[in-house]
Amino acid sequence: MFKAESSGKAVSFAVIAPGGFRRWCRSTAPGTVIPMTPSQPAPTAAAAAAEPAPTAAEPSRHIRTAIIGFGLSGRSFHAPLIAADTAYSLDVIATSDAGRRAAASASHPGATIVSDGAEVLALAERLDLVVIGTPPATHFPLAKAALEAGLDVVVDKPFAVSSAEGEELIALAAELGRVLTVFHNRRWDGDFLTVQQLLASKAVGEVYRFESSFERWSPDIAKAWKASATAAEGGGLLFDLGSHLIDQAIQLFGPAQVDHAELRIHRADEKADDDVFLVLRHESGVRSHLSMNALCAQQGPRFRILGSAGGFTKHGIDPQEPYVRAGGSPLDADYGVEASEWAGLLGRDGQLQPLPTQRGNYPEFYRLLAAKILDGGTASPRPLPVDPEDAVAVLKIIERARTLAS
Repeated sequence: MFKAESSGKAVSFAVIAPGGFRRWCRSTAPGTVIPMTPSQPAPTAAAAAAEPAPTAAEPSRHIRTAIIGFGLSGRSFHAPLIAADTAYSLDVIATSDAGRRAAASASHPGATIVSDGAEVLALAERLDLVVIGTPPATHFPLAKAALEAGLDVVVDKPFAVSSAEGEELIALAAELGRVLTVFHNRRWDGDFLTVQQLLASKAVGEVYRFESSFERWSPDIAKAWKASATAAEGGGLLFDLGSHLIDQAIQLFGPAQVDHAELRIHRADEKADDDVFLVLRHESGVRSHLSMNALCAQQGPRFRILGSAGGFTKHGIDPQEPYVRAGGSPLDADYGVEASEWAGLLGRDGQLQPLPTQRGNYPEFYRLLAAKILDGGTASPRPLPVDPEDAVAVLKIIERARTLAS
């Protein structure tokens, strides 16, 4: 229905010289770390809190953006992040829920509110970017249609419900010369950034075990689609939380194979896994133990790292999501700053040292994406915030885990 050649804007946009845009932001690429040695004092929580909120100068052109889906993902992640970044304009929001349409109109009065993805794609000539924050089974058809309409695309995790679908989208984006990326936002959790810094410092020596858990007490299934979605449709914690934990482990320790997988269902009327345990064997030699549980009344550590010279334990969950859900903005001075009492503990030689959590930075995803698009899109040497090939690697591990657990 929609062809790439139907959109002339993509060509004119791509050939604008990089100098035609002001350098509206400058940020550190994901994965960049500042080594910490024992002689370097860890930053204090007060210093972290005093760090100014990210800001950007006004760009000479906005990236005209639509969001498809206004549930948790669209409402509490994508819309606030896009609205806070001056490189973007939030032009269209699509949701089939009447209450959510009213909420979208109230919180983003400058946006056109429509009912579904088809209405968004009918407006493709007015857009540059589509963000897909709908249930997983819809990711592939919506992303495919958006790419064919000549638009750049952000897909929420999981990228698709199979690695084959993900690979097809990557090939299509390359053929059409469109930017395609996946919202693996937890690469910018403050605790994960802290772990990256810790590993770069070699403070725990050579890591031999990495434990990562995401546990919740959710005895009732809150979302209607989650209550009915099977694993084949993208339902279950392995897709929902496993996408994050697997991606983080691979970012830290490199490619991995699945050595062991347990998938169980505890909640009544659940159609897919709500209790998951994986053991990954990385090519680097590290073993990752990943746990996800939706029926956990007493949560354990978020991270535990064991190494030849020490260990690290971190409790608590990154505060960015609850902060925005409570009405905060990514532009607030205290956005992403974790309370000092949640600092992790670094243990060496029988001594425990608090390690303050770095500031979380979800806005970095959209800053990196804007830099890529405004510098010529796929022709630009700038990195994507998340390479979709990384998301396919995650899907392949999920597929292998399901095979082992069956």
